[in-house]
Amino acid sequence: MLTRRADFLAANAGKRSPMPGFVLLARDRGDGDPAMRIGYTVTKKIGGAVIRNRLKRRLRALAREILPEAGLPGHDHVLIGRSNGVEREFDRLRTELRQALAKLAR
Repeated sequence: MLTRRADFLAANAGKRSPMPGFVLLARDRGDGDPAMRIGYTVTKKIGGAVIRNRLKRRLRALAREILPEAGLPGHDHVLIGRSNGVEREFDRLRTELRQALAKLAR
């Protein structure tokens, strides 16, 4: 799990894959460790704390389900929530995350 601001800023310099419900950032750490790390962020522009926390819960559920099989080994992943991520169907978010990971893997 990413918790330090420096890790989030470093991931911002990596590859980016925007989707309607979120933006996925991925950066190769280059340390030879195949472990994947993940971070979540949702700005206050999206809404109040309840809305932001709901979106983060949805993003965490997506990551738990998809990253172990389709994530990029040795990378830091950051999911940035977008405003339509709250109302979007979970199946569509799941499909978009798979597409974003496939795009970044190329």
